[in-house]
Amino acid sequence: MEDYGSSDEDIYSSDQESYDGLENEEADSQWGSSTGNSCKVITRESLLVAQREDLRRVMDLLSLREHHARTLLIHYRWDVERLFAILVEKGKTCLFAEAGVTILEEVDVDSSVSSSTMMCGICMEEVAGSEVTKMDCGHCFCNDCWTEHFIVKIKEGQSKRIRCMAHKCFAICDEAVIRKLVSKRHPDLAEKFDRFLLESYIEDNKMVKWCPSIPHCGNAIRVETDEFCEVECSCGLQFCFSCLSEAHSPCSCWMWELWIKKCRDESETVNWITVHTKPCPKCHKPVEKNGGCNLVSCICGQAFCWLCGGATGRDHTWSSIAGHSCGRYKEDQEKKSERAKRDLYRYMHYHNRYKAHTDSFTQESRLRETIKEKVAILESRDSRLRDFSWVTNGLYRLFRSRRALSFSYPFAFYMFGDDLFKDEMTNEEKEIKQHLFEDQQQQLEANVEKLSKVFEDPFDGFEETEIMDMRMQVLNLSVVTDTLCKKMYECIETDLLGALQFSSHNIAPYQSKGIERATELNGGRNTKANNNITCQKSHDQTNGCTL
Repeated sequence: MEDYGSSDEDIYSSDQESYDGLENEEADSQWGSSTGNSCKVITRESLLVAQREDLRRVMDLLSLREHHARTLLIHYRWDVERLFAILVEKGKTCLFAEAGVTILEEVDVDSSVSSSTMMCGICMEEVAGSEVTKMDCGHCFCNDCWTEHFIVKIKEGQSKRIRCMAHKCFAICDEAVIRKLVSKRHPDLAEKFDRFLLESYIEDNKMVKWCPSIPHCGNAIRVETDEFCEVECSCGLQFCFSCLSEAHSPCSCWMWELWIKKCRDESETVNWITVHTKPCPKCHKPVEKNGGCNLVSCICGQAFCWLCGGATGRDHTWSSIAGHSCGRYKEDQEKKSERAKRDLYRYMHYHNRYKAHTDSFTQESRLRETIKEKVAILESRDSRLRDFSWVTNGLYRLFRSRRALSFSYPFAFYMFGDDLFKDEMTNEEKEIKQHLFEDQQQQLEANVEKLSKVFEDPFDGFEETEIMDMRMQVLNLSVVTDTLCKKMYECIETDLLGALQFSSHNIAPYQSKGIERATELNGGRNTKANNNITCQKSHDQTNGCTL
């Protein structure tokens, strides 16, 4: 084993660090995706724990009750860092006012009213004091009116931010009071209210989204840093966190949405009809010419000239149609036909290559079990070479490179087309950038095909020297394809999308170890931001500033 290692170092010394990184990757993780700490799986059981993490941070810092903290977080879409930033920038009063949180510290805001009777300002009836409820804002009405108000709002889907009934009062009602009053009349609505409050952590949080699996696995994914990323749920589904469609980088979400629509609808069928048929001047149905004569007839009986589309009679000679002449050149019609042909051929070029690489990815994915069997045969041999993790690691490097390559064609279709960025680049700039991108795409494509061919060989029957040659091929091609993928992504992010002035497109960054697999949520988050805001609070108070 040491002899082989020394020869490898002599031949491939310049890439030795990359090889070491490839061989040191855990084989088990490569059969799936990379595992990191930047995204978490939130199950229905851990949803309450995840929500309470953020609630506790806000409650501890601002000394608030739970429902006030929840109101703040729902208003600021569960973005704790943004909430803390506004606290430092604008102060506590402005923070509370924007969210509809009212805290009257000097007034008794007990929900029960001690007076014997009082008039409800809604129904205008005298009711006993025990049947009246006062909110944090100080407004009090009878329980029946409050209950009807809450029921209507819950049914309208406004459970998360039910405001006080008083005119021009924007205070958010206490969730405990809502739960207490509604449960007496409609226990099912009270449960629905609690569910809405709990799920608001996902529905209103831009950093947490439901897994789009069908049927739904019941999990949600929380990302800690960038929302423009691709993740893998514990159910095995890989998807784009931003748009919840399948993982599609280096395509932006907008490009991918347009591409899917273009492939799904009949836009290209319409293009084909435009190129190969002419509309009947009478019934306007498309007519395809199936002979050499330019006088054609529609099924409705109307005869017309194929050259110009004008209605004619049926009398004609070998050289002309009676009473009709269309020899004059019509530029607009000619341009329209040529444009339709060009657009159709361009779409077919990119779609055929996208489809070819997608099909190759599907075929190569079926190699997993076959490769495992071949590796098991090699491991059972009495050989100096015992570690075959380079096989599985190289195979998954092939998968990642093939996937990136396939999605690079929809990206190129829109990046260098006339639809999205016609005002961003001149024709000369577009041509230069297209050549730059296609050169990198072509290099990646060539090396991906080489790597794919290596794994098609029956290497379980190879001699030891042949295995060593294959090992070096796999290591070399794996490093090369990974490097080329990185360069292609850098080109897209910096030279192409990064240079746009009038539009913004973001793509998920390239991950050498593959799409990150979300881990189960356990324990609290990093409290660095909380510590920073506490220090800032102490600093402001020291300088005579009250938040």
